[in-house]
Amino acid sequence: MLRRLVARPPYTPAGGPEVRTGIMLDIETTGLDHSTDEIIELGMVKFDYSAEGRILGVRGTFSAFNEPSVPIPREITAITGITDGMVAGHGFDVHAVAAFVDDAVIVIAHNSGFDRKFAERYWPVFEHRAWACSVTEVDWGAHGFADAQLGYLLNGAGFFHQAHRAVDDCHALLEILDFTLPTTGAPALALLLDNARKPTMRVWAEQSPFELKDSLKKRGYRWNDGSDGRPNSWFIDVDEAALDGEIAFLRTEIYMSDVEPSVQRLTAFTRFSSRV
Repeated sequence: MLRRLVARPPYTPAGGPEVRTGIMLDIETTGLDHSTDEIIELGMVKFDYSAEGRILGVRGTFSAFNEPSVPIPREITAITGITDGMVAGHGFDVHAVAAFVDDAVIVIAHNSGFDRKFAERYWPVFEHRAWACSVTEVDWGAHGFADAQLGYLLNGAGFFHQAHRAVDDCHALLEILDFTLPTTGAPALALLLDNARKPTMRVWAEQSPFELKDSLKKRGYRWNDGSDGRPNSWFIDVDEAALDGEIAFLRTEIYMSDVEPSVQRLTAFTRFSSRV
């Protein structure tokens, strides 16, 4: 039986050397292009957690609307319920956002590859924070979940909520990450933090033969069109331990030579950013 999600009330922090502070973040936007589309709603939940990845309590919430320079597309209103009237006259207070985030050591979003790029464009405070992604940095399938969508994961944790409103989605993510995974006996947050701390290597298959694109896609490579200043190329992110194997694959299956592909080392501070 599912229970309606009720947001946790703020608690009184106890402090201590083992207590860390994080931010759950969610945004609603006018579209998918972080360079041109606009944020219309920002939601954040500040929380404390232990070294073992157990959520200790909520320290506060932040919710704000922003009126975009163009009318909100009808399809966005249909998804989010946010209308032009709701955001009229509203704007983000950059200083208030920075003050709320100031003492957090990590920002978590349910698709950081999307949220981080928008957030950095609006608020520089997010450029130098560690980020984690609860979609890509937890293998939910390996822990009994058939889907990584927020609503599905929340149902698996025993709750339902009003989706596609920023701060509500943050409260939902908090409960999902506090859920004890039956496969590990630890909260999902512990697994997420462990994976976020691990460096990953981004391998670029630049100037790879067009006729081998299906081989790259099958292996998990993604296409970048070059419009963001990064290479016009296929690329893949792998663990450090898998780097040699990935280079061997490119040399033997794609280039048929001892090519030295371009490789970037990514950490929680650079991963998901538009700057890399």
